Amino acid sequence: MELRHLRYFLVLAEELHFGRAAGRLSITQPPLSFTIRSLEDELGVRLFDRNSKQVTLTPAGDAFLGEVRPMLDQVRLACDVTRAVGAGLRGHLAVGFTGSMIYRGVPQIVSAFSLQHPGIEVSLREMSSTEQVNALKNGQLHAAFVNARDVPEDLGGQALPEDDFVCCLPASHPLAKRKVIDLKRLADEPFVMFTREVAPANYDNVIAICAHAGFHPKTRFAARQWLTVAALVANGLGVSLVPASIARTQIAGARFVPIGDKNARSSAFFLWNPERIAPGLDIFIKTVATTLKL
Repeated sequence: MELRHLRYFLVLAEELHFGRAAGRLSITQPPLSFTIRSLEDELGVRLFDRNSKQVTLTPAGDAFLGEVRPMLDQVRLACDVTRAVGAGLRGHLAVGFTGSMIYRGVPQIVSAFSLQHPGIEVSLREMSSTEQVNALKNGQLHAAFVNARDVPEDLGGQALPEDDFVCCLPASHPLAKRKVIDLKRLADEPFVMFTREVAPANYDNVIAICAHAGFHPKTRFAARQWLTVAALVANGLGVSLVPASIARTQIAGARFVPIGDKNARSSAFFLWNPERIAPGLDIFIKTVATTLKL
């Protein structure tokens, strides 16, 4: 029994006329009649009563129709889904991001993509930059938004707009109301730093900026997320340098003040693994570029 046999049966059951059914199937009547007889022989029952005037379903044929119709509907659905996935119109994308990327356009990108391509489900996973790179290489993520200074080996990437570093201070700090801060004035302050093993680029950026100002920061606390860094500062546990986008969190007790170093920038990349292209990923890559005007 083949799917073709079931389709022939279904069309004849709907038309109850061999001529019309053959026309719908784009075949002649003899192959249709032969197929129906073969199907009845295989099942061991008559599916149709036919004479020179009419064709009707037998009780067995009516029962068979009830089973065949949803079966063929499911086959059609499977074909449609397969074609849609192949065309990048359906599927699933696992996308990683660091916490600070929430304030650098990731929600807008996902929203725009989902609106235009509702058949592709996007799941967001908050992870450190290092974890995301490993997950991309291991096939656990399809794409990632990371804090990095360059594209890791074996991965594809697109640079994202840079974010200026600003000084994060407790609201009660004597320098908190200044319009611009000279970093040299923070040389003796305790710093809340980003943990290096989580995102080396974040840690190294802060160290380099401080070094350019002539000092090495005195680390008092280390955190895994920029939001945690800012929260610790807000509670008076030190000062820090953070991307300007973190100011959008409006964390109570924290003040974000520009610094004089025009080269103090936080770099980030959108990454993917060119060896593991998933349906819809190419469209997502274009959406990132369009939304952020890259």
